Amino acid sequence: MLTDRLDVSPEVSAAIAAGRPVVALESTLISHGLPYPHNLEVAQASEAAVRHAGATPATVAIDAGRLRVGLDDGSLLALATAPAGSVRKASRPSLAAAIGDGGWAATTVSATMIAAHAAGIAVFATGGIGGVHRGALHGTKPSFDISSDLEELGRTPMAVVCAGPKAILDVPATLEYLETRGVPVVAVGQADLPGFYARSAGIAAPISVADVAAAAEVVALQLELGLGGGVLVCVPVPEGDALPDELARDAVDRALTEAAAEGITGPALTPWLLSRIAVLTNGASVRANTSLIVNDARAAGELAARLGARISAD
Repeated sequence: MLTDRLDVSPEVSAAIAAGRPVVALESTLISHGLPYPHNLEVAQASEAAVRHAGATPATVAIDAGRLRVGLDDGSLLALATAPAGSVRKASRPSLAAAIGDGGWAATTVSATMIAAHAAGIAVFATGGIGGVHRGALHGTKPSFDISSDLEELGRTPMAVVCAGPKAILDVPATLEYLETRGVPVVAVGQADLPGFYARSAGIAAPISVADVAAAAEVVALQLELGLGGGVLVCVPVPEGDALPDELARDAVDRALTEAAAEGITGPALTPWLLSRIAVLTNGASVRANTSLIVNDARAAGELAARLGARISAD
């Protein structure tokens, strides 16, 4: 069973047992998203943001055949400095293979949700979720390229805090897919869906609430009703670090056009696009990405604390 492969750190285990708020954090941004030492700095800043909001951070990864929920400083450093190509990416489809491999594997959104839910954690923070890629369901060469993140949101009951679907995606199709899977999508503090690098994706959010406190009410009711599946809570990137909407969309469109011309597809597409967008924006997208990751962790910590307070009051 999955729980037989679960190692929850003493700090996280004590927090869960005492009913204190805990926030799960993914590890792919450490191993695959950012170079060293920037990856370690962002991971540490995210954990600090969760703590500052009154919750306990639980970074998730796989090591030596175990799903580890809560990494110590040495483990964070080991993951951040692992040789290129030595750390696998683990999602639901590859989770068993990653555990069986015996080495380090970083957890994506879906694998982190699986581990966190098994450990009894109800809130998870990430940068942006995967979704329906542009051209996946239409165009000259449909690929049906849809992230397993969306399926996981439809089946695992927890709150996932992010800055919206990644900007490289077909955002309207991603929203449609989430609606089909019964996943509430909640924008915090604005009527528009956050646009990852930009404050707005140019699309009205299905649900809009004033602040994290109001989002906690939606999340609590969704989980209490036992409807199954998660809630996607979308928090815009801090205004001072956001890309102007037009600049972000232009950079994404240019990068997608170049990728198509060079025949880049499959698992190589997303990292190539993110790298190319960083060049096209003179590094502004990297600054926005770093800011939104830490901001999402902060908001998730506040959400977890408010959920805990609400449950205690009930």
